[in-house]
Amino acid sequence: MMPLTMMNTGETNTIKKVGGKEEIKKFLENLGFVVGGAVTVVSETGGNLIVNVKDSRVAIGKDMANKIMV
Repeated sequence: MMPLTMMNTGETNTIKKVGGKEEIKKFLENLGFVVGGAVTVVSETGGNLIVNVKDSRVAIGKDMANKIMV
């Protein structure tokens, strides 16, 4: 397992764990970051990511991305 920030651009992986406080977990879940879901890194700039999750593009900050384990 590794944090989302360690993935390379164009790489697809399965979400294994979503960490953080309960409100952060809920927020990420509402964006589509659920355990078992596929996530693809579209681009990375300064640790901040743009990812494809559930047929949507989502921009996510480095701090949040570090809470998502793949």
